Amino acid sequence: MEGLGPLSYEAQRGMFLHPTYAVTPDREPLGVIDAWMWAREPKDADGNRSGIKESVRWIEGYERVAEQATLLPQTRLVYVTDREGDIAELMARAQELGQPADWLIRSQHNRNLAEGGKLWDSVDANPVLGEITFILPGRAGQKAREVKQELRARRVKLPGLAGAELTCVEAREIGAPAGVKPVVWRLLTNRDAPDADAVIELVEGYRARWEVGVSR
Repeated sequence: MEGLGPLSYEAQRGMFLHPTYAVTPDREPLGVIDAWMWAREPKDADGNRSGIKESVRWIEGYERVAEQATLLPQTRLVYVTDREGDIAELMARAQELGQPADWLIRSQHNRNLAEGGKLWDSVDANPVLGEITFILPGRAGQKAREVKQELRARRVKLPGLAGAELTCVEAREIGAPAGVKPVVWRLLTNRDAPDADAVIELVEGYRARWEVGVSR
């Protein structure tokens, strides 16, 4: 037990593992290219926890993908994260490195825009570019079902990124069954998405990440 730290609660002991897992757009697994492992420090008397900032693992994951991108100049690499990866430091680090790999982050924060207003409101006000339909895998007692989403996108600027533009994509379910929460994904990316085909490609990229996550 020596060296282990708290998990979901203080008495539960163990370590955390955050792998960066590579797959093709067709969901073909290529393997783990990075694994960030750590033990949390116990809380002190004031309820605070010392130790390294755990969000660093998302930035390190991007750095490893960026290194691979320089070795594979003919291949487009995209670093995909769920909502925990929605941190400005990751976007700033990618910008600092010159965006050698693309990034696609599920938005968790309804951020302020450099020109004023809120991120989610701005993209939701845009016209529909197209639609996508797919089968949502079953999970947590829910059966698999067909999902149809309307797609929107907007190029925006966020404060603190030296004027760099990014794209926010919204994929919002329409016609969800009664009593079922509609599936809504908001995605941030450095890539431009001027039309439906480009937006669909991004949503398919996130679906690959999401399906890997729910199938574990």
